[in-house]
Amino acid sequence: MKKVLIANRGEIAVRIIRACHDLGLQTVAVYSQADAEALHVLHADEAICIGEAPSPKSYLRVPNILSACEITGADAVHPGYGFLSENANFASICESCGLTFIGPSSSTIALLGDKSQAKAIARKVKCPVIPGTEGIVETLEEALEEAKKIGYPVFIKASAGGGGKGIRVAFDEEDFKRKYAQAKTEAEVSFNNPDVYLEKMIVNPRHVEVQLLADKHGNYIHLGERDCTIQRRRQKLIEETPSPMITPAMRKKMGDAAVAIAKEAKYHTVGTVEFLVDENKNFYFMEVNTRIQVEHTVTEEVTGVDLVVEQIKAAKGEKLKVRQKDITVDGCAMEFRINAENPSNNFAPSPGKLEYYIPPGGPHVRVDSACYTGYNIPPNYDSMIAKLIVKGKDREETIARAKRALKEFHIGNIHTTIAFHQVMLQNDTFLSGVYNLDFIDKLIESGHDFQLVKST
Repeated sequence: MKKVLIANRGEIAVRIIRACHDLGLQTVAVYSQADAEALHVLHADEAICIGEAPSPKSYLRVPNILSACEITGADAVHPGYGFLSENANFASICESCGLTFIGPSSSTIALLGDKSQAKAIARKVKCPVIPGTEGIVETLEEALEEAKKIGYPVFIKASAGGGGKGIRVAFDEEDFKRKYAQAKTEAEVSFNNPDVYLEKMIVNPRHVEVQLLADKHGNYIHLGERDCTIQRRRQKLIEETPSPMITPAMRKKMGDAAVAIAKEAKYHTVGTVEFLVDENKNFYFMEVNTRIQVEHTVTEEVTGVDLVVEQIKAAKGEKLKVRQKDITVDGCAMEFRINAENPSNNFAPSPGKLEYYIPPGGPHVRVDSACYTGYNIPPNYDSMIAKLIVKGKDREETIARAKRALKEFHIGNIHTTIAFHQVMLQNDTFLSGVYNLDFIDKLIESGHDFQLVKST
């Protein structure tokens, strides 16, 4: 591996470019016409335009990405997250073209990307699984029968889903009939696959995930958990490690379960196993993310392990040098997603030019971003401006430093989620660490004011 093409954009493309340069690898950025002045284009050794602004005409256009590899002589592809990162067909094409795909094998992506097969693997290694259908439900009649067996409330989920899309919750039979059609339609639009399956709704759950690291030589470790419970409509906003509600005994059980799933799937790179944890601290397998996660940063901060570098090394066939006994968690870290959204208007997108962009600094503060003063946030992609990552010796110190860092973060003249995070850091429920996945959505429904603290 000598030259890596990054098939992505934004902060993750910048992050991957930096990791490649740390390893002495050449980099190729690809960009749409809307991203001609993006930071990842400036940081890479080479850059090539792959199409128009809409993702299907650029970042999702496989022939254009392969042509960029051929033109530049890239011998490896890093997909980042989103876009083609969990597309088994894309990984397979890369393999057949002699390109190193920096991620799992195409067969592993296909295996774990199929929710029913992934759950079967979890059952096989005796990991608790949420009750639900073992495969897709073909018809409304079949779905209604299965929902009755599972018991309401029940989730209707896209089989090829991710990112909180293609999900509906039904509370009774009449509600189910409406939501079933809605879920299938959204699944078709979002993933070009209308298949759905059913899953029991765990009441008042938390979302906790375990970070995995493996190589092609049979070595597997986990790097603890991340709590991703602070979400709006299943879109993550704040992540932290360690989770304020996970005990050491639970951490070991969840970590062992995640590693067992990875071994059974013959997984050999960075990945994440996601769990729901109920009010009684029982955990249930949800899915495996076969890619680097947005929130990988907090794990890096408390373990000292560079996950993107390790991901690249695993793709090169190198042996994992760190072992489970070497992994220690030092302190607490939180990540705050700074998005171009208006929290006071139901988090409506707020694209536009950044008239000024002044990120915070100082000890124990990290900002991962692809933005700068004068940069124009395009309306074509996700709304992320930056990720603010803060570390402390414990949760209390981390929150104190986060308050300082958010106060220093100045962005104008567009709406951002900075004020939302400032409000959260004054919220008694958040500070207590005792909340569930519906916490933010219920605050929004109640008309909660997320502009109590100004961002500038």
